[in-house]
Amino acid sequence: MKNLALHWKILIGMVLGVLFGMGMTQWDSSTTPEIHEGVKFVNDWIAPIGTIFINLLKLIAIPLILASLIKGIADLGDITKFSQIGGRTIGIYLITTIIAVSIGLTVVNVIQPGADISQETLDKLISAHNNDASAVANVNKKMATAQSQKGSGPLAFVVDIVPNNIFKATTDNGKMLQVIFFALFFGISLLLIDREKSVYVKGFFDGLNEVILKMVDLIMIIAPYAVFALLAGVIVSAGDPEILVELIKYSFTVLLGLLSMIVFYMTLVYFFTGRSPIGFIKALIPAQLVAFSTSSSAATLPVTMERVEEHIGVEKEVTAFVCPVGATVNMDGTSLYQAVAAVFICLALKHDLSFADQLTIIATATLASIGSAAVPGAGMVMLVVVLETIGLPQEKLAIGLALIFAVDRPLDMCRTVVNVTGDATVAMLVGKSVGKLGPPRVKDWDDNLDAII
Repeated sequence: MKNLALHWKILIGMVLGVLFGMGMTQWDSSTTPEIHEGVKFVNDWIAPIGTIFINLLKLIAIPLILASLIKGIADLGDITKFSQIGGRTIGIYLITTIIAVSIGLTVVNVIQPGADISQETLDKLISAHNNDASAVANVNKKMATAQSQKGSGPLAFVVDIVPNNIFKATTDNGKMLQVIFFALFFGISLLLIDREKSVYVKGFFDGLNEVILKMVDLIMIIAPYAVFALLAGVIVSAGDPEILVELIKYSFTVLLGLLSMIVFYMTLVYFFTGRSPIGFIKALIPAQLVAFSTSSSAATLPVTMERVEEHIGVEKEVTAFVCPVGATVNMDGTSLYQAVAAVFICLALKHDLSFADQLTIIATATLASIGSAAVPGAGMVMLVVVLETIGLPQEKLAIGLALIFAVDRPLDMCRTVVNVTGDATVAMLVGKSVGKLGPPRVKDWDDNLDAII
């Protein structure tokens, strides 16, 4: 087991977690109907291991962004290099997001999931959701959050990027953009002062960055056990499988679109960097598996940066900027999902969509993805904004969210994989364009783990 590569260990942990979770849903010797012993055992004794793993990754996400971004900008040594990298990064992110939404709309219009949903099935799903008080509260909360964001002024997004208290911003992972703004501001200022005066500050962040990366290595030792716990927890809380079957066509459409984006990334890697697409995916697998397990680009960020820098060969000064920014503003998987989900809900609820409405979805989903937090479930909040923009009535909106609520979590896991893969792809493209893409430093992650153990 020790000689297995990390991605194989994580895959084994995922498979065992699914099987264990399925087994626990069948075990129930309790005489109390409200208590399912198997589910309770997983929730009490297994799921917390996964929660600890996610918390550890989130724990170092903010320090990593601060240290890596400031160090990366300081290492450039020239403000013109920063503007060159920054401009290309934002430009490529915007293009890939528009392509993702377009792919989503193409796939959903060809397959048309939801068009054949009967009123009886729809009533069943709505009834099941309305009887679940926690689910209703969850949907209402997301709608209220979306309403507050929609009711803001046109420049509210820009205002929200600028923190009024950096210490307060660093205590909330949902304010990642504010931390990135401060790190960029600090790093640029560090570039503009006398080198003799900046050397000690730069040295501090160099050392802090190395410590954080070593923490990533240590955290990843428990990754196989953590994903076992996370997947077991997802399985026991999945809900009624009959409802999931009704939504299988929609789920297939989303997954087909996401797979198309992975193929698109591999094509970009091959034609623009000359690297092997298979080698690229193989190097990124541990980050993809962590993304799948956590459903959070922010929580996966430490692993993504380590894989891109050490195993793909993108130099630190590029990785330190591209990956943290991507984890916040580049949500290709989420944008694609919003396009598919919006059309699916409209088809299911018999709400006609014009060509202009679909163009509106492209624009709205692209802009919404920029403001979408890199945490689980954020995509559904932004979906409310997309649906309201195309004129879906308020009473149908809640029904639409209820319709996809049952399968949102597993699809969230899959689209996070695409988000992370997109960040790594853009890091390679930017690195290649500025001459900062070299050979990998580490060929096998377990070489590092063996040294640690």
